[in-house]
Amino acid sequence: MPYQAPVSEFRYILDHVVGMDQVAATERFAEATPETVEAILTEAGRLCQDVIAPLNRNGDLDPARLENGVVRTSKGFADGYKAIAEGGWVGISAPAEFGGMGLPHTLTTVFNDMISAACLSLGLNPLLTQGQIEALEAHAPDWMKQMYLPRLISGEWTGTMNLTEPQAGSDVGALRSKAEPNGDGSYAVTGQKIYISWGDHDFGGNVCHLVLARLPDGAPGTRGISLFMVPKYLPNEDGSLGEANTLKVVSLEHKLGLHGSPTCVMQFDGAKGWLVGEAHKGMAAMFTMMNNARLGVGVQGIGAADGAYQHALAYALDRKQGKTPVEGTGTIVDHADVRRMLLTMKADLFAARSIALACAVALDMSKATDEADWEARAALLTPIAKAFGTETGMRAAETGVQVHGGMGVIEETGAAQYSRDVRVTAIYEGTNGIQAMDLVARKMADGGEAAQALIDEMQAVAEEARARNGDLGDPVWQATESLREATEWLVAQKDLNVRFAGAVPFLSAFARVLGGHYHLKAAMEEAEDGPRTKLARFYINRLLPEHVGLLAQSMVGSTDLYALRPEEMYA
Repeated sequence: MPYQAPVSEFRYILDHVVGMDQVAATERFAEATPETVEAILTEAGRLCQDVIAPLNRNGDLDPARLENGVVRTSKGFADGYKAIAEGGWVGISAPAEFGGMGLPHTLTTVFNDMISAACLSLGLNPLLTQGQIEALEAHAPDWMKQMYLPRLISGEWTGTMNLTEPQAGSDVGALRSKAEPNGDGSYAVTGQKIYISWGDHDFGGNVCHLVLARLPDGAPGTRGISLFMVPKYLPNEDGSLGEANTLKVVSLEHKLGLHGSPTCVMQFDGAKGWLVGEAHKGMAAMFTMMNNARLGVGVQGIGAADGAYQHALAYALDRKQGKTPVEGTGTIVDHADVRRMLLTMKADLFAARSIALACAVALDMSKATDEADWEARAALLTPIAKAFGTETGMRAAETGVQVHGGMGVIEETGAAQYSRDVRVTAIYEGTNGIQAMDLVARKMADGGEAAQALIDEMQAVAEEARARNGDLGDPVWQATESLREATEWLVAQKDLNVRFAGAVPFLSAFARVLGGHYHLKAAMEEAEDGPRTKLARFYINRLLPEHVGLLAQSMVGSTDLYALRPEEMYA
C-alpha cells in the first residue's frame, strides 16, 4: 500500500489533544486559523504521499555516491527537493521578514512527521536547514541574516551542522578544529568533521555549513568553542555564488540505512568563515539548532513508525496464512498475535506523536508569550519527545518486519528498510541515554517543579475521566501518582550518578504515562465508545502497565551497575 498521509489524525490531535487553539489565540500566531491549518495539512499530505513517498525505495537501492569530488544524489531526489523548496515547506515557521510563512513550529513538526514517513533520507535535508535558520535568526549578525536567511528559507541554499570529529563525539569539547583570524573580519577554519548529513549534494545553490571550531585564545573544553558560517561557495555581495571555498567532501560513510542521505566526512583547509554569535560561545548558538533538531529527530522516528505501520498493515490485510480463529477478512490480521503487534504499533504511534506535538505547542507558546512556565514545559518534553519518538520508530519498524514473517527479511518487500533507516535516530543529536540524563539532571534542576506541574495536569484529566469511564481513568490516575512519587525520589538524590543509573527507565516510564494521558484525552472527546476509546483501552490495559517495572528500575540506584568489575564482564 502506498503511503497515505494521516491528515485527519493530525487534525484530531491538534484540535482535541494538544491544544493547538491556544497557539492560534496568541497575537504572534493569529494567522494559524483553522482554515490555514487545514490547508497546510492537506497540501503537505498531498506532497508527501504523491511526490516524496515514491522516492523512498530509490534512496535505498540507488544510494548517494561521491564521483570526482561531487556528491550525486539518488534518482529523483533533486526533483523531490525542488518540489519541497518551491512549495515553501522549508520556511513554514521561518520569519516572514525573510520570506518565511511565520507559522507555528507545530505545523513544521507535522510536515516533518509526514515527510519522514514518506522518505526519511530526503526529509533529513530540509530538517537541517530549518534548524540552521533558527540558529541564524537567534545569533547571527544582521548582515549574515540578510545574506543567508532568505536563500535558506526559499530552499535555494541548504544548511548543515558540523560538530562531530573522530575523537570528539558526545564530548564536543575535545574537538581540534581551529579558526584563525584573517584580519578582515573573517576566519580561516581548519579541521575535519565526520557524520555530516547532507554535507553536499547536486541540487544546485550553496551548502552552508555551521562549524564548531576553537579560536587561538579559546579555553579548553566547551567554554572555548566558537561557531562559524562556512559556505561551500563564497557569496558575492548580491548573493550570487562566487569562488569555491577551501573545503571538500573526503568520503561518504557506508551506513546501515538512510542510503539516500549522503553522510559526509568534511575537510576544511583554511576555509573562509564568519563568526556566528559571540566568540567562545558557540555551543550556546549551536544548541539552538540542536534543540530544534532534537524534536525533529524524534519526529523522524515517529514518521518512520507510521511508514512501517502502514506497510505492515497493508501486508497483513492481504496475506492469507493458516486458519483464522475468528470470522473476518480471512487474512493474517485476524490472528490474535498479528492483531496485538499492529495495535501496539498504532497505539505507540499515537502516544509518541501526541508527545511530540505537545512539545511543539509548548515551544510555540513559549515564543508567543515569553512565559517561563511554557519554556520549562518545552524543555522538559524535548528529551522525552526525542527519545520516545525514536524508540517508537525502532520498535515499530522491527515489529513491522515481524508482521511480514519470513518476507520481512526479504529486501524486496521494503519492510527491512524502515528498520535500517530509523536505527540511527536513537543516536542523532545526542543518544537517547544522553536525553535521559538531561531529563533527570538539567531538566530537574528546578527541583522537579516543571515535571510536577505536568503530572498535576495529567492527574486532573484522569480524575475527570474517572467519573465518566473508570476503567480508563483509574489506571491513568494511579500511574500519574506512581510517577509523582518516583520523581520526588529522583529529585532527592544528590548524587547525579544515582539519577543517571535510572535515567533511561525513568524517561521511558514518563513517556508511557504521558501516552496514557493523551490516549485518555482522545477517548474523552468521543461521544460514544468509538475507535479512539478502543485504542485507548488497548494502550491502558496492555502498554501503560510497563511503567511499574520501569519506575522500579529507575529507583534501584547505581551500586549494582558497578558491582561487576570490568575483568569480570568476560565470559
